[in-house]
Amino acid sequence: MAEETEIAIIGAGPAGVSAALYAHRAGKKVLVIHRGIGTSSLTRAEGIENYYGMSEPVTGAELERRGIEGAERIGVAFKQADVMGLRLTDAMDGYIIVTGSGEVRAKAVVLATGSSRKTVSIPGIAEFTGKGVSYCAICDAFFYRGKTVAVLGAGEYALHEAQDLKPHAAKLYLLTNGEQPSFPVPDWMEVRTEKLEAVEGDGRVQSVRFADGGNLPVDGVFIALGTAGSTELARKAGILLDGSKIWVDEQMATNMPGLFAAGDATGGLLQVAKAVYDGARAGLSAVQYLRKQK
Repeated sequence: MAEETEIAIIGAGPAGVSAALYAHRAGKKVLVIHRGIGTSSLTRAEGIENYYGMSEPVTGAELERRGIEGAERIGVAFKQADVMGLRLTDAMDGYIIVTGSGEVRAKAVVLATGSSRKTVSIPGIAEFTGKGVSYCAICDAFFYRGKTVAVLGAGEYALHEAQDLKPHAAKLYLLTNGEQPSFPVPDWMEVRTEKLEAVEGDGRVQSVRFADGGNLPVDGVFIALGTAGSTELARKAGILLDGSKIWVDEQMATNMPGLFAAGDATGGLLQVAKAVYDGARAGLSAVQYLRKQK
């Protein structure tokens, strides 16, 4: 049974928490889904002194803590879980958010997961992106019917992507790049734990080369490191992208009904002040959207 809420917010950085504050104060049931406190890019800031109301510099980690505690104080609910997918319900009356601890059903969603997508500095990955290297299994699995593909990753997100590929691919490999899988590996997938040296091919991906000199023929490599970022979730949901950014209008609405985005995921000035505004606008827009549905 899926957990239910009116508005789900993915991400607990300044944009996500700001959206939650405004949506909650407007009387909506709100759930913020996040990877864990201290995992947002904000926490890497050693000192912030250009933000309104701060008489002394504050670390990014401290600002994040204050923001989340303030939201919890007024009753905003938080759920720590890895988000692996996002899709419309069968009735197209909301969204299903797939997490590592179950599904969440929401009537509206605010995507506030930041700007970066996880990748790795391996020669060939950038060169072959769109030519055998993919970041979205549900988007591209159909193109690999009867072929040999590999998923690069070692966590639950990698398993989730592999499960989307399984009905299509003839052979599946999990490439952990020196790590050990964090989950029991099913027998339909073979694990290769060697460090990767390069992704190779002639115009398209044809193989991966390991640091020990070994070579594995594959037709495609799907990147699934860590958890799904903004770009990956957007592709899965059919959201229009502008390069690596999520396209939104002035109300922070995407091209999908009831789905909004805020903060670094939408590009522009990558500053806390901008993220807070985006979140407030997205939260209120989600509230207005739900009111119109009644």
